[in-house]
Amino acid sequence: MLDAPVVYPLTPGDLAEAWELLARDPVSDVFVGSRVHHSGLAARRLGGELWGYRERGQLVSLCYSGANLVPVTATPPAVRTFADLAGQRRRTCSSIVGPATAVLGMWDLLQPMWGPAREVRARQPVLAIDGPPEIRPDPAVRRVRPDEIDRLLPAAIAMFTEEVGVSPIDADHGAQYRARVAELIRSGRAFARFEDGEVVFKADIGAATPLACQIQGVWVRPDRRGNGLAGPGMAAVVEYARRDVAPIVSLYVNDYNVAARAAYRRVGFREVGTFATVLF
Repeated sequence: MLDAPVVYPLTPGDLAEAWELLARDPVSDVFVGSRVHHSGLAARRLGGELWGYRERGQLVSLCYSGANLVPVTATPPAVRTFADLAGQRRRTCSSIVGPATAVLGMWDLLQPMWGPAREVRARQPVLAIDGPPEIRPDPAVRRVRPDEIDRLLPAAIAMFTEEVGVSPIDADHGAQYRARVAELIRSGRAFARFEDGEVVFKADIGAATPLACQIQGVWVRPDRRGNGLAGPGMAAVVEYARRDVAPIVSLYVNDYNVAARAAYRRVGFREVGTFATVLF
């Protein structure tokens, strides 16, 4: 019985062991790593639960359960255990996201209880760059100032709606989403190129640890697509991120987004893994 697998919510006493596990793949696990790094596993700052899966007393897998359900280094037995635990509860997450094998394995088990999903994105390449960008950064891309939130917000809403398939302002007239955008601006992690006072390119630095960070919310205004803004814009954000946040910069992208993937390759991003996302 002492060797039987155990799953339980982690506490601050598990911090060192959890961080050691997360540091094995700092790019793929940057979202959960960021939560752990900034919360110290204190429940009131974590924004959810972090489940640990032990085999023979050793922590081998994790799963973050909050606004998203995110497996970390999840072995097949851990996938089954995490899915069983999640399936015993009412679904509150908006997505399952992470390494494709684990996410799709969990979804196979959870679908009878939680299904159907709004969309399943089964292959999303994970990209990373750990050196200077390979093309010249756009000098017009800069940090967004707090007084520019009303200029950035329409672009952020358009990006979210296009990417996720639902508007972020429906539930509460946009109050929560505006607060999220404002926090990105306050933390110096929202970047944009403005032309005539309007955003034509934007990107944010989201999850971050001392080892890696993740770019999110990349968007080019539709009438400016194909004009060569994305590559130099991303190169500028990479420079900011590597200088001010973390040495490795990552992102993940839908496999069918051929134009974006080409732009990221020009910047110097290389594929390092594959994610999947189940959207509700």
